[in-house]
Amino acid sequence: MSMAVSSPDDEDDLVSEINTTPLVDVMLVLLIIFLITIPVVIQSVPVGLPKERNVPTQTKPENIVIAVGKDGEVFWNNQLIDERRLLERLKQVAVKQPQPEIHIRGDKDGRYEFVGRVVFACQRAGILKIGFITEPPGRNGARHEG
Repeated sequence: MSMAVSSPDDEDDLVSEINTTPLVDVMLVLLIIFLITIPVVIQSVPVGLPKERNVPTQTKPENIVIAVGKDGEVFWNNQLIDERRLLERLKQVAVKQPQPEIHIRGDKDGRYEFVGRVVFACQRAGILKIGFITEPPGRNGARHEG
């Protein structure tokens, strides 16, 4: 039996160390990319958002309440009305002086599209003041489930 003994100068030795140069290169490139792009992403357009106010509604006799049901039904002061008739009545109200406010009550389970149609009809008729009626938040911050 013979044993092959090689000298330590041979280049066929197995290298057990990891070459970290490519890893460091990739990490530096990623660091530079993030340093350049993060300030761009963080910047935003300054917009003044409305603050939540818990002011009771002052119901005046001339104010009109339009309710929008879950399935898109529209009620004018608790009377069912179709979209064509809604626009006609809004146009009649728009010429009054002073112009009454329109208060919209939307069902929480209804689609926004239904409320959007009422708002669009108000805009087409020339109504200047539109308000939304909501349930006040509960004591612990949760909405009232009625």
